[in-house]
Amino acid sequence: MTYDFDLFVIGAGSGGVRAANRSAMAGARVAIAEESRVGGTCVIRGCVPKKLMMYGSQYADHFEDAAGYGWAHENVRFDWPTMRDNIQNELERLTGLYKKGLDGNGVTLFNARAIIKDPHTIHLVGENRDVTADKILIAVGGRPSRDHEADPDGLGITSEDLFHLDELPKSMIIAGGGYIAIEFAHIFQRLGTDVTLVYRGERLLKTFDRDISERVEKDLVRAGVRYINQTIFARISEEDGQKAVELMNGEVLKADQVLWAIGRNPHTEGLGANLIGVELDRHGAVKVNEYQQTNIENIFALGDVTNRVNLTPVAIREGMAFASTQFKGQPKTMSYEHIPMAVFSQPPVATVGPSEDECLTSGHDIDVYETDFRPMHAVLPGSEERMFMKLIVDRESDRVLACHMVGSDGPEMIQLVAVALKAGLTKAQFDETCAIHPTAAEELVTLANKRAGKA
Repeated sequence: MTYDFDLFVIGAGSGGVRAANRSAMAGARVAIAEESRVGGTCVIRGCVPKKLMMYGSQYADHFEDAAGYGWAHENVRFDWPTMRDNIQNELERLTGLYKKGLDGNGVTLFNARAIIKDPHTIHLVGENRDVTADKILIAVGGRPSRDHEADPDGLGITSEDLFHLDELPKSMIIAGGGYIAIEFAHIFQRLGTDVTLVYRGERLLKTFDRDISERVEKDLVRAGVRYINQTIFARISEEDGQKAVELMNGEVLKADQVLWAIGRNPHTEGLGANLIGVELDRHGAVKVNEYQQTNIENIFALGDVTNRVNLTPVAIREGMAFASTQFKGQPKTMSYEHIPMAVFSQPPVATVGPSEDECLTSGHDIDVYETDFRPMHAVLPGSEERMFMKLIVDRESDRVLACHMVGSDGPEMIQLVAVALKAGLTKAQFDETCAIHPTAAEELVTLANKRAGKA
């Protein structure tokens, strides 16, 4: 049977766009549908605008530290609409580049919601027509979660709303203890908002190394954020123009804005995949094998909609592996080991490899090398900022299993550390590498303070 396209991609985020472009470059006839702006969560309402906002918030620290270097300044003020609008202008530019790339590779773009009707048919909502494809790739990502029971009236906002606020809130209550909650707590506290963070768990970033979590909590409190753990929102209501949050512990908090940052859910509702027999898990994520293939032979999925490792670079590499396997005749799979991660708290977290607890649980006999120091840029201002670094080493093989750090430039360092870990380098090889002085990174090749691993 002849189809309109060899491949139809649903969702023009980073993973979907990469898969579409690489498949088209391999000679496939490709179409992609996007109901919102091209670029997806990362570019439009996630990583990119968040990091630009983080850069803006850092000036609060820069101005404070400047005096230690002899700089005098006065009448410093922050204008929210200027930053907000400049960020949106940059996102429009990036969307244009994504569209240009698709067009240059001959990919047909449909600005419409796409619904799967059968294994080879996609209905374009709004255009009221169907198109057919030999293969369908689901790359619709995820959407922010809310607790509708605690917030039946939708008084709280999500991270996707933050980039469009009319004005900077004077106060904000954030629910959550992961990336999004911590990053925005730091950002808005530095922009001048009074922030309270409420988390149901015992410690923030619970899936990270315990030493990292402890330092993130200390840095959050040092930044002026009020942190309340081991409780959740019971109810959100409106009182005198503010949002009132009743906590399960009985305390009532009030603020201009309430932010839900409790995670994200796969965006499969209304997609039609389940109606034609595509297997989903209990969270609505699409189940796939190592080649991104679902239980229906010609339907595939990648990125956050599969709810495996929900990171933009992972979705991109999955897209490249998909195109190579399906249209280049070169089967490839995505390796989920040694994926570097960063949390843009202030200072930021950077990590690659398992936590200390995970290393011990998996049976490794380990040595841990670590250091805790004040970074050089913080000395003259007299800042309390610290930097922490930790290498976990398998005692028998001397192979470096993991690297965890909290501190300035950590995310920039961890990318190359990940190369070393993926290559299987040993602690001895780290030690044999000449250092760059004076830098924080030199600590990674001079670590000598050793202790045994501890549960």
